[in-house]
Amino acid sequence: MLKEFKRPQKLMGNAFEITVVGNDEKKAQNHIDAAIDEIRRIEKLLTTFSDESQTSLINKNAGIQPVEVDLEIFDLIERSMRISAVTDGYFDISYGGIDKSFWNFDREMKKLPDPELIKEHLKLVNYRNIILDRARQTVFLKEKGMRIGFGGIGKGYAAEMAKRLLQKRDVTSGIVNASGDLTAWGNQADGKSWTIGIADPDNAGQPFSYMNITDMAIATSGNYEKFVIINGKRYSHTINPKTGMPVSGVKSVTIFCPNAEIADAMATPVSIMGIDAALNMINQINHLECIIIDDQDKLYSSQNINLQ
Repeated sequence: MLKEFKRPQKLMGNAFEITVVGNDEKKAQNHIDAAIDEIRRIEKLLTTFSDESQTSLINKNAGIQPVEVDLEIFDLIERSMRISAVTDGYFDISYGGIDKSFWNFDREMKKLPDPELIKEHLKLVNYRNIILDRARQTVFLKEKGMRIGFGGIGKGYAAEMAKRLLQKRDVTSGIVNASGDLTAWGNQADGKSWTIGIADPDNAGQPFSYMNITDMAIATSGNYEKFVIINGKRYSHTINPKTGMPVSGVKSVTIFCPNAEIADAMATPVSIMGIDAALNMINQINHLECIIIDDQDKLYSSQNINLQ
């Protein structure tokens, strides 16, 4: 008799939940342990909170020298730069140069940061200044003070890698849910497709629509989770890497794609670049779909979306 075994776990600073379909509880729990270990391994590589991580070493040596890294990090940075090129720089892992102290998004924040100061820091945000040398497997940030960070792609990458590990272990159905960015494969224990709720931006606990999915990843970027209101205007925690300012005008973006890493990475640029430009871009990319809800609660979706 097939059953669903689930475990919530705090990982990468987020609430993850791993679901495995199987008929043996002990085996299922072992599979979940292995997936959690894999996510922890990736967190160690990507974190900027530890001085020892390869990401921190790359940042420390900005403007000084190239840093040799594991092939896994090298490849992830290379893929990130490809996404930057496709999204015209609206996705940019070098956004770490925009200091977190500008935007802390606690409710104490009463005014916008100094635009001149932001402009100064924006000079450091440019994915084209990340120099990769595949032969030497090195990463070099050209400008002193430049920083990279994987906040826009790390959760999706971890979810994708955990899924692949579970599939290698012959888990034919499951879900890795990284705090709302999730990837699902196979079917529920009863043989039906997984049913996923799309969050309502004004009522996060209440989905406004459901979709049946399998072998699909979904990522959501919304201003309903973290935001500040300054002079009556709501600013989301998503920062536009070209202006250093938070995004306004879009309440939420949901991306559908077979690959969780790409879904996660695309959610941010789509919420920043303007609805027409975003839909135009998504409609040109195979196996990528999206739903956008603007501040007026108007719903936009890419060509192949069928909402129930």
